Amino acid sequence: LKEERTRGITIDLGFARYQDGETDLAFVDVPGHERFVRNMLAGATGIDAVLLVIAADASVMPQTREHLDICRLLGVASGVVAITKSDIVDEDIVDLVRLETEELVAGTFLEGAPIVSVSARTGDGLSRLRVELGNVAGVVVGRPTDGLPRLPIDRAFTLKGFGTVVTGTQVSGRIDHDTDLVLLPSERNVRVRGLQVHGEPTKASVAGQRVAVNLNGIEVEEIRRGDTLTTPGSMSPTTRVDCQVTLLKGARELKYGARVRFHQGTTEVMARIAIGPNCGAVDGAPDPFPSTLAPGVRTFVRLHLERPVAVTREDRFVLRTYSPPVTVAGGVVLDPHPGHGRLRTVAGWARLRGLADTQKTAVAVMVGQAV
Repeated sequence: LKEERTRGITIDLGFARYQDGETDLAFVDVPGHERFVRNMLAGATGIDAVLLVIAADASVMPQTREHLDICRLLGVASGVVAITKSDIVDEDIVDLVRLETEELVAGTFLEGAPIVSVSARTGDGLSRLRVELGNVAGVVVGRPTDGLPRLPIDRAFTLKGFGTVVTGTQVSGRIDHDTDLVLLPSERNVRVRGLQVHGEPTKASVAGQRVAVNLNGIEVEEIRRGDTLTTPGSMSPTTRVDCQVTLLKGARELKYGARVRFHQGTTEVMARIAIGPNCGAVDGAPDPFPSTLAPGVRTFVRLHLERPVAVTREDRFVLRTYSPPVTVAGGVVLDPHPGHGRLRTVAGWARLRGLADTQKTAVAVMVGQAV
């Protein structure tokens, strides 16, 4: 973007591919500035590992901590840290930034991860960074390709001679050329006219890949970031979701009925929180049915969304306060289509605990609820 070049910062998402021998990586460059965290959240969808970038002349910033919290809440499990601009500060400063970085990542999935100081100008450290990225890629577990195909959309545009094109990071399943899909939440039927992975035409795309899909049957004005492509009949939009939520330890309490920003996949929608029971045992708990979400405590909640979204069980999400927008919590979807049963009862706790325990139990509970 012209504004990005003028201001010298990333504002929206950027994409790149890196190949070196058997290593084939797709990078999503997300904004680092605190004003554009919502764009960062959209770009973090479906990532397998993180390259956490810290500038040597700035060290750890508040948004660095927030980005790390977001990655933790989304279940990212591995990564590498790069200290950039190492050529414009003294070695003592680089060492100090390294110590601050080690303190930052202590107790997180990045504890013990490689911390590489680099310079884009001189090339120092880049060879080691490539090696460490290859090592991380070698231990990342591939996503299953036999599940439900889902592509959260982060961009939509028109390409001359092709028509409507959408892009995203495929989070599950397989999408084939010349197949029918549905766009959610609008429930518009579309057809796959063409596919590209990393800019190369392909007959099929699978989970974990950066994908561009050329669509028939829809105009670009009918699509927006946050929409999802999937198989017709496999999902239905919802405005009410039962979840398990954990408030970050440094966050302020959230009251019953608080208005928050719900980020899942590439979508952002406002929601109200209905607080259910604590996730632990109800009997004997000091406050089994709290009126606030307390920092560091797992609680069952029902989110009332202000517009429909397409989510499914076990989807991870992030909650941010309405104003100012700050990341305060994250969680997992337990039931994307709950009934109207009350949450703040022992029976409500038992149902939610059954959903949270195991996938098998969850299926049994949901089937019983539907009968």
